[in-house]
Amino acid sequence: MTSAPQFCTFFLDDLYFGVEVQRVQEVIRYQEMTRVPLASRMIGGLINLRGQIVTAIDLRQRLGISDCRCPKQPMNVIVREGEGVVSLLVDQIGDVIAVDPSAFENPPETLRGPARNLVQGTYKLDEQLLLVLNTDEAVQVPSSD
Repeated sequence: MTSAPQFCTFFLDDLYFGVEVQRVQEVIRYQEMTRVPLASRMIGGLINLRGQIVTAIDLRQRLGISDCRCPKQPMNVIVREGEGVVSLLVDQIGDVIAVDPSAFENPPETLRGPARNLVQGTYKLDEQLLLVLNTDEAVQVPSSD
């Protein structure tokens, strides 16, 4: 019997996203960031994670969502990427949830452009849709933006 997929969830505005739990190293509060000159605006900065320098990607910028007008600092979802880790800056952390595999839907054919690569699919939940973030694609910041 196959176990139900599990996702670490988070919010950007009213959008509900999930990343496969096996890709997530940890979730931490806001960390002071050092801006990087000439870096893409999608790079929030660099953080010091227990002595390891980690790139923080501003998911709002990466996904084309307007800047947050809320007073709260973003949270960090630390995901494993290749040989290292990357921080995804998000508005709010959700829960770890298990989903019914039969509730999965591939992105509709009408979803085109960069969004199609960034969203692997959706899970139909009782209250809302869970957008499954393609972390491999999300951490690839285009060189010109």
